[in-house]
Amino acid sequence: MKTFAYIIFIFLALPAMAQDAVYPAKKQEGIVVISNGTIHTGTGRVMERGSVIIKDGKIQKVSDHAETVPGATVVDATGKHVYPGLILANTDLGLREIISGVRGSNDYYELGDYNPDVRSIVAYNTDSRVINTLRSNGILLANIVPRGHLLAGSSSVVQLDAWTWEDALYKADNGMWLNLPALLKSRRTGASDPVKAGMRQIEALKIFLQEAKAYAGAADHKEVNLKFEALRALFAKKQKLYVHADISRQILMAIDLAKTFDIEVVIVGGSDSYLLADLLRQNNIPVILNSIHALPTLEDDDVDQPFKTPALLQKAGVLFALNDDETSSRYRNLSFFAGTAAAYGLPREEALQAITLNAARILGIDDRTGSLEAGKDANVVVSTGDILDMEHSTVTDAYIQGRKIDLNNKHKQLYDRYRHRYQLQ
Repeated sequence: MKTFAYIIFIFLALPAMAQDAVYPAKKQEGIVVISNGTIHTGTGRVMERGSVIIKDGKIQKVSDHAETVPGATVVDATGKHVYPGLILANTDLGLREIISGVRGSNDYYELGDYNPDVRSIVAYNTDSRVINTLRSNGILLANIVPRGHLLAGSSSVVQLDAWTWEDALYKADNGMWLNLPALLKSRRTGASDPVKAGMRQIEALKIFLQEAKAYAGAADHKEVNLKFEALRALFAKKQKLYVHADISRQILMAIDLAKTFDIEVVIVGGSDSYLLADLLRQNNIPVILNSIHALPTLEDDDVDQPFKTPALLQKAGVLFALNDDETSSRYRNLSFFAGTAAAYGLPREEALQAITLNAARILGIDDRTGSLEAGKDANVVVSTGDILDMEHSTVTDAYIQGRKIDLNNKHKQLYDRYRHRYQLQ
């Protein structure tokens, strides 16, 4: 009984030990000048010993030389690199805390095939322990995505320094998410044909979407259908359909949905997207590549195909972004995935763009963020060393909408704790 009581005490005490002294930053006051750093604008341009001037949460000016502003707070970035804040384009951050065993910490999955009325943003937890570990790696914005069986619901973009989900909200309900059936034959003897079963699901989905589109086009309704109402923005092209599709069959099916219903589609996953790059470019369909530190989907593919795919899409003229959805490392390796893509043929500034401006364009927030340009939100990261380089990069400063954020987190606290314990300070 005593042992049980002690375990309960430990679980109740854990929240009090974690990150409670890391507060969201106050609104920016005065002017901040980040000076003498190597400026990577996210548009392909690099300025040696340049400056970024921040005022009222916005980037006022980006110049290729040191700037002096009377009364400004100067951040000396000599020998450092300055980047746009990185963007995580597809994540269950804030919806799933403890991967297994604690169901009460998870609110990312809904039962049923059709849940377009689910809004991920209302379940987003700004007190997640994971958020601060991402900020320390330069990730300042994230697209919060619901999981589900088929039509999962809508995602929203958040900035990662907030008290509540209302404070965090950056763009609401920017996309509807669809998980296509695998459409791969099973090797199990006697198993039913998953391709046929998947096609039946897709045909049922098309009927559902046809009915929803007809509902959206009708002037009056005797009864309100909440699921159909949730799809109005999709058919009005105020929202995109993000389709989880890896193999060629799935990607072709996603393109067919785009044409059939005259909607904007984004491929998510896209393992085989390099095989259909020309078709994707012709149909103006972007791709979000998930976790390229992985084996290829099909056993006949080159073992390093995920590393090479970004360069192939770039050469074909396909708009794409890189993403990290690895639950084991909890999404923090986004910049290092870009570094791997750069090592396999993607130009380095294009690799940076794949986790900044390209991601912003796909998510529909490029008018506000994704690059260091005058008039955009001051979402800025300062790093010692190349942020794409795991060995040499350390984020020293970060700003979200001009607010200098606290980069402390539970991992750093534990690191300091045990350095002290073993007198390694």
